[in-house]
Amino acid sequence: MTAPRAWWARIPAPAVDAVVVAIAAVDVWINLWDASPLVTAVAAAGCAALALRRRFPLAVFVCTLPAPLMLDIVFAPCAALFTLAERSRNRRLLVVCAVLFALASAAPWPLTDVSSHERTWTLVDFIYTLATATAPILLGQLVQARRDLAGRLVEIEESREHERLLHSQAVLARERAQLAREMHDVVSHQVSLIAVQAGALQVAAKEPEFKEGARTIRALSVDTLDELRHMVTLLRASGGRATELTPQPTLADLHKLVTTSGIDAELTGELPPGIGTPGQRAVYRTVQEALTNVRKHAPGATAAVRLWSTDDDFGVTVTNTAPTRPSLPLPGSRQGLVGLRERAELLGGTLESRPTSDGGYEVILRVPAHPD
Repeated sequence: MTAPRAWWARIPAPAVDAVVVAIAAVDVWINLWDASPLVTAVAAAGCAALALRRRFPLAVFVCTLPAPLMLDIVFAPCAALFTLAERSRNRRLLVVCAVLFALASAAPWPLTDVSSHERTWTLVDFIYTLATATAPILLGQLVQARRDLAGRLVEIEESREHERLLHSQAVLARERAQLAREMHDVVSHQVSLIAVQAGALQVAAKEPEFKEGARTIRALSVDTLDELRHMVTLLRASGGRATELTPQPTLADLHKLVTTSGIDAELTGELPPGIGTPGQRAVYRTVQEALTNVRKHAPGATAAVRLWSTDDDFGVTVTNTAPTRPSLPLPGSRQGLVGLRERAELLGGTLESRPTSDGGYEVILRVPAHPD
C-alpha cells in the first residue's frame, strides 16, 4: 500500500504556479519605486516566466536573472533555482547558477566603476546572496531525494509482491509434482493390477459374455492408465522437488502390498526399528513400483522381495524371474523409476535397476542408516 499524499501534494500544479507568480509580482512591485519602463518590463517578463518553470527550469532561471541585476528582488530567481534543483542532478550546473544569481544581485546597476569602499560592500553582498542561494538549492535537492526514495519504496514493495507470487507458484509446483508422484505410485498400481487380472480372465473365460466383460474391463483399465500417464506428465511439467503428504504408507503395509500384488511374490528379511518415515516410505514405494513393473512387463514371473540392513545402510532388493508369457501392451508414464531415484537421492541413497543373467530384473534401493 502507498502512503496517503500530503495535503500540499494534492493542490493542483496550476494553482501553485499562479501563487508563485503572484508573490514574485508583489516582490517586484514593492521594489519598483522610480524604475524605468524597461526595468519594469524585464521584471514582469521574469515573473511571467515562472509559470513555465516546471517544463523549462533552466531557461526560466536565465529569464529571471536580469531582474535582480536591476532591482533588489530575490523571490523570482530563488523560485526558479528551487525548481531547477528539484529536477536537475547536475551539481556543477546548480553551483554555476547560484554564482550567477549572486553576481546579478551584488553587481551595481548601472554597471560603472565604483570606489574601493563600494567594491567591499559589493563583495559582502555577493557572499550574502550566494549563501542565500544555497537554501533553495538544498531544499530542491531534498525534495528530489524524497521523491527518489518514495519511488524506491514503491519498487521494493512491487519486488516483494513479485517474490510472494513466485513463492506461491513454487509451492503450487511442488504440490503438483507430489500429486503426480502419488497418482503414479498409488493409482497406476491398482489400475494395472485390474488390467492384468482382467486380461487373465479374458483368456481363461469360456462363455462369450464373460470374455466380452473381461475385455471391456481390461480396455477401460488400459484407457485409464493412458489418461493417467497424460495427467502425470501434465502435473510434473510444472513440478519440482516434492513435499510429502500425509497419510503415507510405512513398513507395516509391506506384507499386505506383497500378498495383494497379483503375482507370486515372497517377502523375506527385516529392517531395524527406528527407521524414519521418509526411509520407510522410500522402501514401500520401491517395492510397489517394482511389483507393478513385474505385472506389466513380466507376466507369469515370480518375485522375491528381500529387506536387508548393515551397520552403514539399509534397503530392499526386488528380483523377478523371466516372464513365462507375452506381456500385455499397457501404457506407462516412464516416471516410476525416475521418481524412486529422486526419493533415494533426497535421503542420500541410491537406486539401481538392471537385468539379471537369467532374463529377469533386479531393483536395489540403498539408503544410509545415518545420513549426514
